[in-house]
Amino acid sequence: MSVRPDLADRADLELLLRRFYGAAFADPVIGPFFVGTELERHLPHIADFWERALLRSAEYRRDLFAPHAALHAQQPLTARHFGRWLQLWTATVDGLHSGPVAERAKSQGERISLSLLRRLTDGETGGGTGGFVPLSAVLLRTG
Repeated sequence: MSVRPDLADRADLELLLRRFYGAAFADPVIGPFFVGTELERHLPHIADFWERALLRSAEYRRDLFAPHAALHAQQPLTARHFGRWLQLWTATVDGLHSGPVAERAKSQGERISLSLLRRLTDGETGGGTGGFVPLSAVLLRTG
């Protein structure tokens, strides 16, 4: 059995993000939200965010909430959408990396998903947690 390396630097993050967004763009549940997105234009900013969050080695001074609020105004983002995002994120991280930083990436993704959902829906996550994050996380981690 080969051991997957931990996330160590920006190059690792960029590979992870390209793999994740490849899956997200193609996904029938969340893919429609990415129609028209120019990944190459946005990737440096997304990588800055994750590099700051996980490696503490980049600056990120953008508003994480604003682009999600704009999408939500066009078509409501629901627990189903954020749950699917989290499933794809977790599976992508697990497919490429293992270790403390990879675990932090999954935990941070879980926190961000729930936080954005709560802010967008004024705290209504579709019946409490309703299996949103915990169920998807449990299924991925035990499956």
